[in-house]
Amino acid sequence: MITNSLPRVHFAPSELLNPLNPITVNIIGAGGTGSKLLTGIARINHCLLAGGRCGLHVRLFDDDIISEANRGRQLFTSAEVGLNKSVVLINRINRAFGTNWKAVPSRYNKEYCSKHGESTTAVITVGCVDNVASRLFIVDFLKWMARDTSHYTRNRPTYYIDFGNSRHTGQVVFSTLSKVKQPDSKKFQPVDTLPLITEEFGQLLKESGNDDNTPSCSLAEALYKQSLFINSSLAELGGSLLSELFMEGMIFNRGFFHNLKSFNTSPIPV
Repeated sequence: MITNSLPRVHFAPSELLNPLNPITVNIIGAGGTGSKLLTGIARINHCLLAGGRCGLHVRLFDDDIISEANRGRQLFTSAEVGLNKSVVLINRINRAFGTNWKAVPSRYNKEYCSKHGESTTAVITVGCVDNVASRLFIVDFLKWMARDTSHYTRNRPTYYIDFGNSRHTGQVVFSTLSKVKQPDSKKFQPVDTLPLITEEFGQLLKESGNDDNTPSCSLAEALYKQSLFINSSLAELGGSLLSELFMEGMIFNRGFFHNLKSFNTSPIPV
């Protein structure tokens, strides 16, 4: 049996590397991970613009309100308690970087997507949600939009990036929503499909029972559920993976498993 020993790699499509318009990105969830990832994506956007490229246009979805328990884990001031997370964070980014990104103070769910249709989709969707039902809905909706030929616009869903974590561990899984055409290569083995987290770990997700959405009444209680730096470490590593796709045009790893307790990170090869 002859096997292909060339390194497996996924190449970004040309419309991501040489776009005519800003690339649309949806971030779903402005909690511990989403809020920190937003800053990382703003830095990526700044670098793309500095290099003469079109940059990114981001929408941040979250209906949650800032509470005292959020301070410390997330960078909010006492004056911002009671305000919507997505509105505060997007306004902060727009002031700092001169962008015109959009806050959507709503849940990304069936009701919202049914009402707003195509305006809810983006080329890249990043899920930073903390319950299984939301993740399953996001994947199913994006797969349907990617299949539907009536939605072949510049915002057609191409990638879904799933961020998830428990108290000390987490993972990032980078997936395609349909086949991405790959160039011919004598040096690499191009891979056009990156499996979705629901396809690889769907049963594990359903059995995980990690669906505790009860608001924490204090920072101490919040820290019992999740360690202080698990979200920021996931956001930095995941942002690095996304940056690699934009800056180098290809990725050799489609995600990673991360253990902050043992300081161990294991890549998921393409």
